[in-house]
Amino acid sequence: MNKRILIIEDDTHIAEGLQLNLTLQGYEARIADNGIDALRQWKEWRPDLIVLDIMLPGIDGLAVLQHIRLEDERLPILILSAKATVDDKIKGLLYGVDDYLAKPFNLEEFLLRVQRMLMRVSWQNNTAGGGEGIPAAPGEIYTFGNNRIDFTTRTALGKIGIVLLTEQEVRLLRLFIANRGKLLSRQQLMEIGWGYSGNTSTRTVDNFIVRLRKYFENDPKNPVYFKSRRSLGYVFDPG
Repeated sequence: MNKRILIIEDDTHIAEGLQLNLTLQGYEARIADNGIDALRQWKEWRPDLIVLDIMLPGIDGLAVLQHIRLEDERLPILILSAKATVDDKIKGLLYGVDDYLAKPFNLEEFLLRVQRMLMRVSWQNNTAGGGEGIPAAPGEIYTFGNNRIDFTTRTALGKIGIVLLTEQEVRLLRLFIANRGKLLSRQQLMEIGWGYSGNTSTRTVDNFIVRLRKYFENDPKNPVYFKSRRSLGYVFDPG
């Protein structure tokens, strides 16, 4: 089966040009012109590689990148962006991008980078035994205080005993752990954790925090781990 490539780009001229040239190389390529549609297509189509612009309507590219990395550490992602300062590239690498190419770009270089990224994934799969399953990522067991989270089984052991975590609780916990000690605004939690645009009600976030405190805090009304910052957001402090 041809490799699937999802192009996340709101410039129609660039997106269609990339799609045409990738198709000529034998790939199957689709386009998403905003962050919300990009996450929908990623979940439904399951591409083998993503080409990602940073400046997107709805949810920006970095939020899309972080959201995907909460679930999939191995999917190759190439940022293709006019934001090309060293700080931009460092931020992309910190968030988990595999490669970064600045606009304007050379088409031949772009196609070679795509080819090499897909080859690396193929080599890694063969080294792992050629199976279709994705091996567990490092840190699938996480402990803090007297609490234990097993991301493989999606279970947690806390104050109230063993809890079977929902998919969204797992995603939110991964996001907090990846950003432990850092303030996350409600808008960031909605965009990265849920994949919703910033104009969505943030009351959902507060309800999930109540649940996490119930699971893990000795005194949910006086939280030690999942702390709120009035009007700003939340901080996960594992101690």
